[in-house]
Amino acid sequence: MAQESTSNGTRNALIGLSLLIGLVGINALAFYIGKLTLMNLVIGVAVMAALFTGASSVMGRVRSIPMSLLQHFSGILFVFSGWVKAADPMGTAFKMEQYFAEFESTFSDTALSFLAPMFPWFSSFSVGFSVFMIVLEIVLGLALIVGWKPKITSWLFAGIIFFFTFLTGFTYLTGYVPEGVNFFAFGQWEDWVETNMKVTDCGCFGDFLVLKPFTSFMKDIFLLVPSVAFLVANSKMHQLFTPRKRTFAVGGALAISIWYCLSNFLWNIPGQDFRPFRIGTDIAATKQAEMDAAANVQLTGYHIVNKESEEIVAELSVDEFIARYTEFPQDQFEYVQLKTEPEIEATKISDFELQDARGEDRTDQLLGYNGNIFSIVAYKIKGDVSGERTVYDTTQQMMIDTIPVQSETLIELDTSYVEKITERQEPIYSFDANYLKKWKDNIIPLLDEARASGHQAIVLTAFAEDAKLKAFAEQIGAENLTFLRGDDIMLKTIIRSNPGLVLLRKGKVLGKYHYRQLPSFTELANEYGLEVLAED
Repeated sequence: MAQESTSNGTRNALIGLSLLIGLVGINALAFYIGKLTLMNLVIGVAVMAALFTGASSVMGRVRSIPMSLLQHFSGILFVFSGWVKAADPMGTAFKMEQYFAEFESTFSDTALSFLAPMFPWFSSFSVGFSVFMIVLEIVLGLALIVGWKPKITSWLFAGIIFFFTFLTGFTYLTGYVPEGVNFFAFGQWEDWVETNMKVTDCGCFGDFLVLKPFTSFMKDIFLLVPSVAFLVANSKMHQLFTPRKRTFAVGGALAISIWYCLSNFLWNIPGQDFRPFRIGTDIAATKQAEMDAAANVQLTGYHIVNKESEEIVAELSVDEFIARYTEFPQDQFEYVQLKTEPEIEATKISDFELQDARGEDRTDQLLGYNGNIFSIVAYKIKGDVSGERTVYDTTQQMMIDTIPVQSETLIELDTSYVEKITERQEPIYSFDANYLKKWKDNIIPLLDEARASGHQAIVLTAFAEDAKLKAFAEQIGAENLTFLRGDDIMLKTIIRSNPGLVLLRKGKVLGKYHYRQLPSFTELANEYGLEVLAED
């Protein structure tokens, strides 16, 4: 009996070690930025699945090798996919907001229009949905690996795969829907065009690995195979450890993943930043490189497409097209340009543009500034119009009292001025009290101290009315704030905190801080040598 207990303990230890090594490998992949493709990921997951299955088989835990391989493959993929999204739950939340907006627009012009109003309500809970989906994905992945409650796990896995397949399929199919046409007007669909899609990717792996919509759709179609297999043959699924240990493992994964998700947006910014504006990025140099790459794209030829049959009738080089284009009248044929791929793929850095209150572009001035800039990014100023008030404007109007007299050198006028009073309606803005408190207690004191030490201090926000920004500045006691405006998606990409501090120097990102983790000016000065730079 003692020998059997020792043997079981050794088996459990070996399985646990294998799982630990695999999970560490999954987390290590999260740092493999810029080199990972979907194919590399699939191969890596398949190799780990084979190792896990081999270890489980040696320990006598496998009932069916194919089923065990599917369990480990699907489980490892889910843990990895959930983990990289857990590093940035706000990114998934923003993606959900895009989906909810698209669903609202899609259903509003149909017989199901009564469903449209619920999507803005869903959008208000997008962060909660994001955390729920991410945690469910991680927990399901581990449940598949250890074989926790096969029937429940099988149904949950099938449900989430069908849901993902619907989302990715919808995303891809919107490419067939022209501007101004409803998704359900199938008879008006045209050739697939990438720019038709309102949601350009599903966010399956967050910003870590962005997949084309068709690729995402095919991935989920493939995962339907194991989901069906688990449903019809869950009795053949392996189960590692004892029931109590399996439950403990799944419960532990639930607690850890919830804590990790919350830590990456609620009280800090993501510890693993997969977005283009990560610390150390030279925004100015990267933007220029991406613009140069886009400008260097070469036109290599044309596809000649028959408009009626939609078939490609010829593929011509540029010289051949110039010589033969008269053979293909434009009323019958469409010319589709063929171009080389840019050497550098464009990112959100290409969209980095900021304007002042007059609408003038301040991007180059900001990125070229030879010093430190304390940039507060607030992609949404949390406030709305709560009413109106009457404002009286006083102006002076010149009155001519006498007829002018012509002299040799000038015309003399006897004039006087009267005051003219006009009235207009001005909106009254109310702002979230907690949001105002963040600025008053954390942000404004830091900016005041930075300016006093010779540094620049600005606020980057989404496009908003002048009156709203003026009212906001007044309520936080900072009427001298400089606001620059830009695209809200671009600002959300920069930092996952509203507001958040981004410290720039000569167009390079030195540091980023959540408003709850904001250092004092003295701490920042010591870390980055700001005081010395301010004297240069």
